[in-house]
Amino acid sequence: MYHFLSVPPPGADIYRRDLSVTPENFEAQLAYLQEQGYTTISLKDLTRHLAGLQPLPAKPVILSFDDGYADNYNNAFPLLKKYGFKATFSLVTQPIDFGDPNYLSWDNVIEMHAAGMEFGAHTYRHLDLRDRDVDFLVYEIVGSKEAIEARINEPVRYFVYPSGQYDQLVIDVLASADFWGALTTQYGYEYSHAGRFEMPRIRISGDDSLEAFVTKLESVQQNVPGGD
Repeated sequence: MYHFLSVPPPGADIYRRDLSVTPENFEAQLAYLQEQGYTTISLKDLTRHLAGLQPLPAKPVILSFDDGYADNYNNAFPLLKKYGFKATFSLVTQPIDFGDPNYLSWDNVIEMHAAGMEFGAHTYRHLDLRDRDVDFLVYEIVGSKEAIEARINEPVRYFVYPSGQYDQLVIDVLASADFWGALTTQYGYEYSHAGRFEMPRIRISGDDSLEAFVTKLESVQQNVPGGD
């Protein structure tokens, strides 16, 4: 799980620093993945595997980016192409609609998708979805989903909970809107078809050394489905 892919600005608080992985560190991580024979897969690949429909490669890894910041296009995208990898980007769509320069543009999304990147929804405004009514949830969830679908011309099947917050009604709305799964911010690496709307992830932090990255990766590799 990644967020910002850039050097934090001067005076950045502890949260911004934690969420910011530098391009230099990210490239070192990608180089390690390539050297060790890892294959990036999509969430669709994982879903099909959990449903018993396809095998996974020996060393699968999913690279997920939350929020849709501009540096995902400016910094992450070129490096992913350089190393022949793909990633999943989950978007908050209101700032894209309003042309916020801190976020991706729709042209960026179209280009990245054409290059093989996967896209998921992350609501319209990144608000807490707990204890909301159905109309609110549909506006935030389906609105974001449809905005992305209109640009990439294919169904959006995955969702990321804002700040990892959700309740059962949120899951029910996702299922009714034909999502195939959702990502949390919970630390973990165990996946199942039954748990597809509460998938955990491993956060990569701004202060993670390459050694720390490798330790996290190896903990996943020993437990991921198909990761013998």
